[in-house]
Amino acid sequence: MTIRIGNAPCSWGIEFASGEGYPTWTEVLRQCAAAGYKGIELGPIGFMPEDPAILADRLAEHDLSLIGGVVFRPFHDATKWDEVVDASERTIAALKAHGAKHLVLIDSISPRRAPTAGRAAEAEQMDTAEWAAFRDRIAHVARMGTDAGLTVGMHAHAAGFIDFEPELERLLDEVPEEILKICFDTGHHSYAGYDPVAFMKRHIGRISYMHFKDIDPAVKARVVENRTGFYDACGQGIFCNLGKGDVDFPAVRQILLDAGFEGWCTVEQDCDPTMDNDTLGDARANREYLQSIGF
Repeated sequence: MTIRIGNAPCSWGIEFASGEGYPTWTEVLRQCAAAGYKGIELGPIGFMPEDPAILADRLAEHDLSLIGGVVFRPFHDATKWDEVVDASERTIAALKAHGAKHLVLIDSISPRRAPTAGRAAEAEQMDTAEWAAFRDRIAHVARMGTDAGLTVGMHAHAAGFIDFEPELERLLDEVPEEILKICFDTGHHSYAGYDPVAFMKRHIGRISYMHFKDIDPAVKARVVENRTGFYDACGQGIFCNLGKGDVDFPAVRQILLDAGFEGWCTVEQDCDPTMDNDTLGDARANREYLQSIGF
């Protein structure tokens, strides 16, 4: 099994192209390399330079490969389609310029779904026509990515319309596997109230890329009960260091091993950038934990 471990800008609190308390992109690269990683994701388009020469020089300086990039946009909102397409086109261009492989699609947080993150039974559902248009928008961007030679994975995310396991599985049933695979996030699956290991056992053949994230069960119970918003939950530490939460990472490793999985697995420990986070220390601790269990 050849698995490489990377990290992502969201571990430094980077959710958008710019924001309060954000470190610079050069500092994120420096800390990522200092913590022992050999690869990093692009982050939201616009955070890192879109001039390939500028970014390539800094990646090389830190001996980092670009793994992939995320389109975290409101696929659920038809009025924002131009925004989704623009972000997709720019992300695809950046990934191709650096030889990255993975395009990750995430339906971003919706006010209609935010109060029911972690509460599948209460979550509002789209009607038939709205779902079909939503699915087709995802499939369109997935085809854009595959036509560009990328591997495209759908990523379930708290408070979006692909959050809970049945929604992800419905999408996978309706969009061809040749254009859409799974970027599986262990933490978001737990946040949603499902068993990441059980899902992986059923769908390992379609998982093309992994996001490693752990969940503090006590914080999860509290934020679900209080209907806490996603970013506030990040600030409360719902995403803890790997090995400190409820995700069974040794079992995750065994499933990947048994399936002959090869490629990148990326650590994501979302945090609130306005708080006093030890991002370098957390990144090191996560890398050391994964090494301790054989990654």
